[in-house]
Amino acid sequence: MLNIPKPQEGEYTPYTIAYIGQVPDDGQVLNHLANNFQRVKTLVQSFDADTLTTPHEAGEWTVQEVLVHMIDTERVFSYRALRIARGDTTPLPGFEQDDYVPPSKANDRTLDSILEEYEAVRQSTLTLFNSFDENMLLNATLTSNHKTTLRALIHITAGHELHHIESLQENYG
Repeated sequence: MLNIPKPQEGEYTPYTIAYIGQVPDDGQVLNHLANNFQRVKTLVQSFDADTLTTPHEAGEWTVQEVLVHMIDTERVFSYRALRIARGDTTPLPGFEQDDYVPPSKANDRTLDSILEEYEAVRQSTLTLFNSFDENMLLNATLTSNHKTTLRALIHITAGHELHHIESLQENYG
């Protein structure tokens, strides 16, 4: 797999440093993405059915809503990565994650169906990201009005997932 160094300041939207900081600085971000699906699956399968569809606190998302949010976000980030890799410099708008949750109907689904979708999206993401070469990594466009390089977006994708793994562990044990 391609060795992808961490992005430098100025290659990403400032708030995404929290996600980038979650990823080990070893250049193996694609390996981390490949392995982290199993971490998520093992974690959420340890929860009982009520835990999956009950928020840990009023006004918060449920485990299943978090999972579908992670899937939706990975799809958005993969689309952005495709555009950047292909040299498209058209500015890309942000998306309002909270607006995506209610229509997802995550709590009406089975955990198995969500995990099946998650695995398919992850495989698609990895196939796309593994098609990139070193020359593309510094390709950039504006996302949410900030310069974003391809290598930053790859790290943000992995770090977003790690952020939610940590959050699920903290909130549900």
